Amino acid sequence: MRLSLYKQKTELIMKKLLLSALMVLMVAVSVNAQEETKETKEKDYSEWQARFRFLGVIPNEHATIEAIGGDVDITTSFIPELDFSYFFNENIALELILGTTRHDVEAIHTAAGDIDLGNVSLLPPTLTLQYHFTGGKVKPYIGAGVNYTIFYDVDTPRLIDDVEYDNTMGFAAQFGIDFDLNNSDKWFFNIDLKKLFLKTDVTVDATTALGAVVVSDTKIEPWIIGIGFGRRF
Repeated sequence: MRLSLYKQKTELIMKKLLLSALMVLMVAVSVNAQEETKETKEKDYSEWQARFRFLGVIPNEHATIEAIGGDVDITTSFIPELDFSYFFNENIALELILGTTRHDVEAIHTAAGDIDLGNVSLLPPTLTLQYHFTGGKVKPYIGAGVNYTIFYDVDTPRLIDDVEYDNTMGFAAQFGIDFDLNNSDKWFFNIDLKKLFLKTDVTVDATTALGAVVVSDTKIEPWIIGIGFGRRF
């Protein structure tokens, strides 16, 4: 019971942090729009940038499975992704990534052998606060932030009655590099690496096959590798 209350409090705090960051972004955009006039001096940096990337989502999974023991195996996923960044100044930015992944899941090395748990889709919007190093055509950046992962469209095999994943919040760390293309200060090539510190409780109803409901504390903690192109506005 104490652990459940702690988890609820932690998720509530993280949700508040995510909402606060979004509110800061909205207020900053609103204030900036009000201050801009025809007489305002043109800034020497772009406030907005958007990227289109292809991602490899590589889970670094581990599970503690009640009753039957074992571990979990989650497949790698490759997806397209779109993200947007707002720059408060030349160096500080907020980035929001949008994408969804789908993975096959299997419980392995359990007392009942390997068990196919079907597949599941993840929607993991991630907000990071970044610092961009400027000067030259190669612009590295680092970032850290929060993530809220929604599990949906669970497809279970015939012998599994149901699988439920708890939506969860986690932290994110990031490193990337933007490479300006030719003489353009608008278009660039991007390489990005993120690490999500993400875990969830999984409840497997295997009454038909095993005569039991099994709960697993599952760490997914994926590495996300992105390559693509972006434009500054």
